[in-house]
Amino acid sequence: MHLSPAQGAQQHEGRAADGHPRSPGEEQFALAAELLALLGDRTRLALLHALTEGEADVSTLTQACGAARPAVSQHLARLRLAGLVDTRKEGRRVIYALRDGHLRRVVDEALSLADHRLTNRPAHG
Repeated sequence: MHLSPAQGAQQHEGRAADGHPRSPGEEQFALAAELLALLGDRTRLALLHALTEGEADVSTLTQACGAARPAVSQHLARLRLAGLVDTRKEGRRVIYALRDGHLRRVVDEALSLADHRLTNRPAHG
């Protein structure tokens, strides 16, 4: 899995004012595909959605997504290894949080798209 942030990333020519490439390259397409594949699992998507509300521990996330605790722990480990969630210790509990706002927006947009499809609402222009 290559989703961890690239070390030593530098600004390059051909980038927009926000720092993102004007035209994505092969490496960016490959990483985006890996990210979308991770989001393609219902449990991981539910976990990430729960984390858009704020930090949470495994027990809270297990209740939020409706999966068995061992499965939730495995999915969270995969998301952590991919660099999508951060962890911190609070006593004996491990607290999970989304790593950045981009992921929050991707999750929100995916769920909004699904809502539009399910309710036959028109797409945004």
